[in-house]
Amino acid sequence: MNGYGVSPEKEKALADRMAALGIHEGDLEESFIRGSGAGGQKVNKTSSCVVLRHRPTGVEVRCQRERSQVMNRFLARRELCERIDERRRGAASARRQAIEKVRRQKRRRSRRQKARMLDDKRHHGAKKAARGRVSPFD
Repeated sequence: MNGYGVSPEKEKALADRMAALGIHEGDLEESFIRGSGAGGQKVNKTSSCVVLRHRPTGVEVRCQRERSQVMNRFLARRELCERIDERRRGAASARRQAIEKVRRQKRRRSRRQKARMLDDKRHHGAKKAARGRVSPFD
């Protein structure tokens, strides 16, 4: 596992992470296909999309983020590590938490929450309005 077109530090970090997760190069099935989507002639004639499959878990990753096959091999391994780690940790994973946070943010407020929020806004506005100048005739 060398020669991914990235710095040696990044290669070592990936190797360490794969070792920590128990992913061995022998367990990986790697194939190259022509990518899909935008990119025109380059995408249509080069097999730069990497399909990486981890045999023991059955996790499959496709990566065609970069034009270079070598770089996509590196990124696919990184994504595979993420997915296997997420599978092991379940709901505690950072990715799952980020998705859940977005879901909560998009959820609509209930009537009671809206009413309370508007009431708090009115109260705050009244407080600020009371901070005006004091007239000398009072």
